[in-house]
Amino acid sequence: MLLTLAGCASTPQLADTTERELPRRALLEDTPFHGQRDYQCGPASLAMVLNDGGVDVDVDTLISQVFLPGREGSVQPEMLGTVRRHGRIPFSIDGNLDALLTEIDAGHPVVVMQNLSLPAWPVWHYAVAIGFDLDEETMILHSGMEPERVESVKRFDATWARSDRWAFVALPPGEMPATGDGKAALDAIADFERVQGAKAALPAWEAFTERYPETAMGHFALGNTRHATGDSQGAIDAFEQAVAQEPDLAVAWLNLGLLHRELGEPDEARKALQRAVALPGAWQEQARQVLHDLKAGG
Repeated sequence: MLLTLAGCASTPQLADTTERELPRRALLEDTPFHGQRDYQCGPASLAMVLNDGGVDVDVDTLISQVFLPGREGSVQPEMLGTVRRHGRIPFSIDGNLDALLTEIDAGHPVVVMQNLSLPAWPVWHYAVAIGFDLDEETMILHSGMEPERVESVKRFDATWARSDRWAFVALPPGEMPATGDGKAALDAIADFERVQGAKAALPAWEAFTERYPETAMGHFALGNTRHATGDSQGAIDAFEQAVAQEPDLAVAWLNLGLLHRELGEPDEARKALQRAVALPGAWQEQARQVLHDLKAGG
């Protein structure tokens, strides 16, 4: 029955907006290719997208970082963690063809995970999607030992679906994925900053707030990162943008108060801290204590 269901799967349909906006054919022909030996498709796929993004690293170096011999392959956390360690941000993309093809059209090769066998007996495989032809209904992938492998969209989507359509792009800080609503990007940049630090993440937060200016947590994160890199006034500007978008964001009011106090601006500090104290939650008591200390100090 499983074989029959897979064989009868229909070609997935793109959204009307995607059909209108995408070219009929695209190919990222400059994406480097590395042949994928047994169980090493993960390191090879990473080498391709990292090399494409300007990172000079070879497959053999990546094998020890992502290949798990006991698992006969690489698993997703090691793949994403390795991208971060090499100074790039792995942005997970939505699991649909619209997002996948849009990223390719934007110039981003996409690492995809497939199951080349049946769900009950998986054969996990990583490949790099680098092109498509809408008229021929085909995908183009660097896969296995075959560069620019042409595969029907129907077959590709069936094997990709068995991994819950897991995929990501690896981009330098300051470059954003072409798709998504911002939530995944927010998490991706935060994870990158935990590994690489504030200075490396700063261009990413600036790009995020430019793309998603109405997302308060993006401005809040930018404020924290600017403060960590010594830009107190820039941090104040970012926190003010955060509370402009979300007036009940108590932690941003608290940080504003702390920064104004640090800069010797007691009136501004008092106003911000009073806003934080008026908001119930985890930050209220700390804000109240800072406000008390400020008043006690004159």
